[in-house]
Amino acid sequence: MKVERLGIVMLGLSVTLCAGTLSLLFVQPFTAKAQEVKRIQYRIVEVLHDTDAMQRTLNEFGGSGWELVTVSAGDLTSPRMIFRK
Repeated sequence: MKVERLGIVMLGLSVTLCAGTLSLLFVQPFTAKAQEVKRIQYRIVEVLHDTDAMQRTLNEFGGSGWELVTVSAGDLTSPRMIFRK
C-alpha cells in the first residue's frame, strides 16, 4: 500500500518536472527591451498659394513618410507646411 502511494507520488513528480522543463524549452522567456529613443524630425516647406502646388507637396512628402502637422498662413502669399517624421 505504501509502495503504491510512493509510486504514484514519484510519477506525479516526474510528470510535473517534465512539464516544467518543456515549458522552459518552448516558451519564449520574457526579456525586457531597452527603451528606444524616438527621434522626430520636422520640416518646414514654403509653397505657393496654389491648390495644385500644395497638393503636389502633400503627396510628395506623404509618400516619403512625412506627416502634415500644421499649415502656417504667414503673410498669406506663401503658406508654410510643417511636417514631421
